[in-house]
Amino acid sequence: MRSPRFFAALVAAILILVAACRAEPPHAYSLSGDAAGTHDPSIIKEGKTWYVFATGKAPDGGQFAVRCSDDLEHWKLCGHVFDTIPAWIHERSPGTQDLWAPDISFVNGEYRLYYAYSLFGKNTSGIALAVTKTLDPTSSDYKWIDKGLVLESKADDDFNAIDPNFFQRKKVNDKKGDAWLCFGSFWDGIKMRRLGPDGKLSTKDTTLYSLARRAKPEHPESAPLNLPANWQAIEAPFLVQHGKFFYLFTSWDLCCRGTKSTYKTVVGRSRVVTGPYVDATDKPLLEGGGTPLLLTNMRWLGPGGESILMNTEVAAGRFEDLIVFHAYDAKTGKPSLQISTIDWSDDWPFVALGEQ
Repeated sequence: MRSPRFFAALVAAILILVAACRAEPPHAYSLSGDAAGTHDPSIIKEGKTWYVFATGKAPDGGQFAVRCSDDLEHWKLCGHVFDTIPAWIHERSPGTQDLWAPDISFVNGEYRLYYAYSLFGKNTSGIALAVTKTLDPTSSDYKWIDKGLVLESKADDDFNAIDPNFFQRKKVNDKKGDAWLCFGSFWDGIKMRRLGPDGKLSTKDTTLYSLARRAKPEHPESAPLNLPANWQAIEAPFLVQHGKFFYLFTSWDLCCRGTKSTYKTVVGRSRVVTGPYVDATDKPLLEGGGTPLLLTNMRWLGPGGESILMNTEVAAGRFEDLIVFHAYDAKTGKPSLQISTIDWSDDWPFVALGEQ
C-alpha cells in the first residue's frame, strides 16, 4: 500500500509535468511587407488591427511612420502622425530634423503618443505628448492633437529627456493604478517621473527616480570624443508588470550604425515600481546590472529599441505577450521590425530573435 507521502509526491510530479507541457518556448514571427526601415517600434492594437509607430520620417515625408497589420505578419505603411515637426520644437531645438522614439498607449479613452526631440550626442532634449481618439485613419475621429512639452533636459542636467515610456500600474481594489514616465539615454542612465491624470508630470510627486545606469569603467578618459562615453550607453527603457514583479527592459551599447551596431537588450526586475531593480544574479541595475535578453546573431545585428504589448489577443481566444524591436540586417545594415512572443519561465522573460 502506497503512503500518502508517495501520492503527494506523485501529484506534485504530475503538476510539474503539466506545467512543462503548457509552457511554450518563445517564437519569432515571420514578417513580410513594409517591415524594413522600422526603428524604435512601439506597438498597440485597436479592434482587429495592430499598429506600429517608428522613429523618424515616413516615406511620404511626415514624422513617425505608422505600419498596420491584421495578423502580425503582413505589414503595410498606413500613414504618419505629423505632417511636419511642431513649430514649438523648432523654437526650442532649431537643429532637430526628425522626431524620435514614439511610445503609444491607450489611457482614459484616448491614444497617447509620447515622443522625443533632440540632437545626437546632446542632452538638450525634450519629451512631448500627442493624442487622438482613434488610430483608424478612415475614421472621422482620427486627428492627432499635439499637447506640447512634458519634460525637458538641459545641458547642465545629468539625464537626457528622450526615449519615453508610459507605464500604468494594474488596478488594485478597483482603483486605477498610478501612472509613470520612464526615460533616459546615456548620461546618468534611466530615470522616472510620476504622471498626473492628464498625462503631464505630477505636481504632487516631483521626485526624479533613478532606475538603471551603466557601471563606470576604471579608465573613462578613453571614451570617444564628441559623444558621451560609450560606457554610459543605456537607453530605450520599457517597464511592464507581470505577476509580483515590475520588469525594466533597456537597450545597451550603440545603435544606428548599420552593420557596426552593437545594441543588445537586457532586463531587470523589482517588487517595487520605483526600484531597486536587480538582474538574475541580484546585481543592482544602478550598479551596471542587466540580464541579457536579445543578442546579435548571424542574421540580425544590434537588437534593441524594444516595446512590449502585454496580454493581447493574437487569435480567437489566444492571448500572448509580445515584444517588438528593431535589428539590423547583417548584409545590408538596414533596420527592420522584429516581433517575438515572451515566455515568463522562472519569473524571467525569454524571447526569440528572427531566423538565422
